[in-house]
Amino acid sequence: MHSLQFTAEPSSTDTAQPDATVGDIPGLPSPASGTDRAPLIYDVIIAGCGPTGAILAAELRLHDMRVLVLEKETEPVSFVRIVGLHIRSIELMAMRGLLERLLEHGRQRPAGGFFAAINKPAPKGLDSAHAYLLGIPQPVVVHLLEEHAIELGAQVRRGCAVADFEQDDDGVTVELADGEQLRSRYLVGCDGGRSTVRKLLGVGFPGEPSRAETLMGEMEVGVPQEEIAAKVTEIGETNKRFSLRPFGEGVYQVIVPVPGVSDRAEPPTLEDFKQQLRTIAGTDFGVHSPRWLSRFGNATRLAERYRVGRVLLAGDAAHIHPPIGGQGLNLGVQDAFNLGWKLAAQIRGWAPETLLDTYQAERHPVAEDVLDNTRAQTELSSTEPGPQAVRRLLTELMDFDEVNRYLIEKIAAIGIRYDFGAGPDLLGRRLRDIDVKQGHLYGLLHRGRGLLLDRTERLTVGGWSDRVDYLGDPTAVLDVPCVLLRPDGYVAWIGDDQQDLDDHLSRWFGKPVN
Repeated sequence: MHSLQFTAEPSSTDTAQPDATVGDIPGLPSPASGTDRAPLIYDVIIAGCGPTGAILAAELRLHDMRVLVLEKETEPVSFVRIVGLHIRSIELMAMRGLLERLLEHGRQRPAGGFFAAINKPAPKGLDSAHAYLLGIPQPVVVHLLEEHAIELGAQVRRGCAVADFEQDDDGVTVELADGEQLRSRYLVGCDGGRSTVRKLLGVGFPGEPSRAETLMGEMEVGVPQEEIAAKVTEIGETNKRFSLRPFGEGVYQVIVPVPGVSDRAEPPTLEDFKQQLRTIAGTDFGVHSPRWLSRFGNATRLAERYRVGRVLLAGDAAHIHPPIGGQGLNLGVQDAFNLGWKLAAQIRGWAPETLLDTYQAERHPVAEDVLDNTRAQTELSSTEPGPQAVRRLLTELMDFDEVNRYLIEKIAAIGIRYDFGAGPDLLGRRLRDIDVKQGHLYGLLHRGRGLLLDRTERLTVGGWSDRVDYLGDPTAVLDVPCVLLRPDGYVAWIGDDQQDLDDHLSRWFGKPVN
């Protein structure tokens, strides 16, 4: 089997075929006899069950899509790497009723000091009810999101990897490493920076290869915290990529740069950490008992296309960049929230002709911006005199609230504005979790549907009520009469005219039901 570059657009009338035997996929039917092609039993197959793949599966299940997630690893990641959810990702979790689960396992931190690790406080009055960073162990995030997808009816198969695929007018035939063939309407590659799906699809991945490398891990230390803090402060004057950060109980996150680039397939050893610590700090701090060890480069690449026919890319399969600023996981999760409802609409048959194309149109520029800001942050971490001079200047400029706020909003992804055409500044932006008469706005978005918030109580969603919910609330904390929210929480329309609203309902949610 080889991948076929299918360029014809799937029909917008493509609808999921009802089948009582496979509706929630508790078990799989046998292949139809006398046919060469596997039966079309899935709506979407997702390659990769990291945060992006798990969230995408859950979003699709909110719309009753038949979803299979293939994960090549037989067991979830066991090492305890702490990751950070930024404001926009936290908001999205709140929209789906997931935030309370995550808060039980995470630690809230102020939303400041992220841009190039320049230590400035969070700006006051950030436009969010969740204006903080949530630090949480990576295995916990993966487990909770996978659990959420399974609870909604997604099937996850571990120890299964995509080896090849072909696509045609009706769907995609996916071949696994053991030769098994599966059939679905769409395939989404959420399988990481070395994505097999992207490579088989033949999509270019231009950018810059790694030119520098960093060791990162969590381990115990054998010297007093005061000694570590003094040495880190001293080195930090010239080397911004070096840090030892305490997690409690003698455990530290250790980040130490190394010269050149090695084989990332080979994990570093504790001795590698000790040697490089001695080179930079003159001591290895008595590090021992590592929890996990890894290395990462500063490769920066962006897929040329996010979609070819019935095959799409999301998360690290579509973009990679250095972890400075902690945006990678967040960028992928936000891809999934953008794509899920659109792909479901395409399969259900009500999607406007160009709706699925807006996935790339909206998310590709966002990824370009993230790659650019990580490039800038990386330069500001250089020990060379020029970048250090620019860093000192930017540090001064960030004392101005407008500069600090702009950079934090960029990192936290709450400054994003999609191009929905001319209109008020709120158009194309996400709406914060405002108070409404039923409690909080995000509590009304758990089902992944659109929402008309009508302060005039004069409008209606009419024939779109199967896709869009309605709330008439003159007390809602808004300075505009009415807003139409997409399932991902972005403002698709502002106004108070029914005909204008109907036009925009058609634009985003297709033809009304008569």
